Amino acid sequence: MYQEPETSPWGKVQTCDRLCPGVFLVSTASHGGTMVSSEVAAILSPAARKCGFKRGGYICFEEDCQESVVLRELLDKKLWQIPDRIKDKAAFEEGINNSIRRYNPEYWRARKAGREAQTARIRPPARQPER
Repeated sequence: MYQEPETSPWGKVQTCDRLCPGVFLVSTASHGGTMVSSEVAAILSPAARKCGFKRGGYICFEEDCQESVVLRELLDKKLWQIPDRIKDKAAFEEGINNSIRRYNPEYWRARKAGREAQTARIRPPARQPER
């Protein structure tokens, strides 16, 4: 359905793993990142999309600093799971969060605000004392 990229902003793609439909983790001879097809970019929040850059029909997220944003979004939306080969999943997830806090603090604040607003919508209103 979605074509795996053959080239990337970082060079010719040597390996490509599909994280979910339209989202690809790519590696090149020297670098890599995650490429999200423009056709499915709406799965990402506006704050997440701002962390990437557009190139050739994809929103691209560099592996060192921006890729964690995509992984966090996919985990939150249950579109991707941490692979079984990762033994300490909690540590891996905390690594994602730490990377975002360090390199994408605006995204982290937007995510936190969105999650708090979502929790507030779910929580029933406080009962008022009867008079």
